[in-house]
Amino acid sequence: MSQPDPTADPDSPEGRGGAAAAVPAAPPGAGRAGLDRRRILGAAIEYIDAHGLNALTMRRLGAHLGVEAMALYRYVPGREQLLDGVVESVIDELYGDPDVHLAASRGWQDYLQRLAHGVRRIALAHPEVFPLVATRPPAAPWVRPPLRSLRWVESFLDALIDSGFTEEAAVAAYRAYSSFLLGHLLLEVSQKGVKISPLDQPEGVPDAAASTELGDYPTVVRLESLLSLDESAAEFEEALENLLGRLEVVLTESRTPRRGDPRS
Repeated sequence: MSQPDPTADPDSPEGRGGAAAAVPAAPPGAGRAGLDRRRILGAAIEYIDAHGLNALTMRRLGAHLGVEAMALYRYVPGREQLLDGVVESVIDELYGDPDVHLAASRGWQDYLQRLAHGVRRIALAHPEVFPLVATRPPAAPWVRPPLRSLRWVESFLDALIDSGFTEEAAVAAYRAYSSFLLGHLLLEVSQKGVKISPLDQPEGVPDAAASTELGDYPTVVRLESLLSLDESAAEFEEALENLLGRLEVVLTESRTPRRGDPRS
């Protein structure tokens, strides 16, 4: 790990001394030796970072690893399972980030601030991968807004409920927070030339869904009726009203002379 660049964006890999890194893959051409799921996922992230999400195929990934595509299916049944694994590997970086707390031990505001910066660090480290994060989880395509990592949704809801939010309030917070965060970061990575064209299947992917054990996410399952509601119109109006209220504060502050201002 190199020294952080004090002039770089503090959430960027350069600003953190290269702290954000994918699961390492073996050198290209290493062949079957040591081939396992972790190495395959690391190579997939590496390939997407270099060539983009749409370029990833099992055949190209196999070539990148120096093996036939069929050798990959022993560890990853298909492309959808591969993409699930890529998202979880990238999200593992979030949970391995020392600045991100897994519980709201210092209050829910601190928890959400740390989480937001952790997610932004992932987006800046893997801009080509990030649009995939905002696609529907194959096992739970009814989650709104869509997040492919059910682990993230589960831990978010648990942290807020443990902080005193009712289940309804926790889901409302998840909607507002995720809409803001994903919308902002998808726009940010698109400005870096990333194509925002996620592979989003509205009804999920049956084969991939069957390989996901929803029993691991009891809070998500329990709140399905709330998470599946489409409140887009009401949420848009509320967000717009909040923005206009914030702009009113900006306008008021701009009219108030500051100490040393020649208008005072």
